[in-house]
Amino acid sequence: MATGVAYRLYKCGLDVIMTEISSPLVVRRKVAFAEAVYEGTVTVDGVKASLAQTIDKALEMFDDRIIPVLVDPEAEVVKTLYPQVVVDARMAKRNLGTTIDEAPLVIGLGPGFVAGLDVHAVIETCRGHRLGRVIYRGGAIDDTGKPGAVNGFTVERLLRAPVEGVVKPCRVIGDLVEKGDIVAFVEDIEVKAEIPGVIRGMIKDGVRVSQGTKIGDIDPRKDTECDTISDKALSVGGGVLEAVFSFLTSQI
Repeated sequence: MATGVAYRLYKCGLDVIMTEISSPLVVRRKVAFAEAVYEGTVTVDGVKASLAQTIDKALEMFDDRIIPVLVDPEAEVVKTLYPQVVVDARMAKRNLGTTIDEAPLVIGLGPGFVAGLDVHAVIETCRGHRLGRVIYRGGAIDDTGKPGAVNGFTVERLLRAPVEGVVKPCRVIGDLVEKGDIVAFVEDIEVKAEIPGVIRGMIKDGVRVSQGTKIGDIDPRKDTECDTISDKALSVGGGVLEAVFSFLTSQI
């Protein structure tokens, strides 16, 4: 989701810095700027992102129109640069500590935030009629605990770690699988596909996870695109863009 937001903002000429944890748990790695933490540089939908070792290096990347990615789990860069806009795109389904005074405009994605209390605006992330809408009073639709249905499948689409341990995928993003196929191991425990479809997401090989962590997902639509940012992420990014430009134009 964060990549969709960064992409929208970047394409409209804004400078964006992304922060990440040291071992990102992103699964849709072909369309995630977070992959720069592992690979150094990635290009998603024609936009380049690179790992920045320092804030100064990150700022230098703006001149080359590269999105810098900082390993900064607590987003300390916000205190250093005090940007005009902060977007909490962690999708934790709860507020992990973001406050409304972190920037002139603070935006939260999805449930867990209250517009007017801990952020200035909330962007709806739930699939359906309200997806991508900007909320200035109250919050997003409550977390249901289930992902949105695709071809009638919800929780069956997700691949989760059966135990704590290191993930060893045996399938890659884009592979076609059948129900019952082994797609990964966590330690020596098999993770099997519960539905037929395309591996759309798979966590980085060698990442240690806790039990129940999402390590991948399967799309039952066999013609799905794995190499471009999703419609949902772009819709949410469009909501952020609306909130940002509404704020910026009000300052003129």
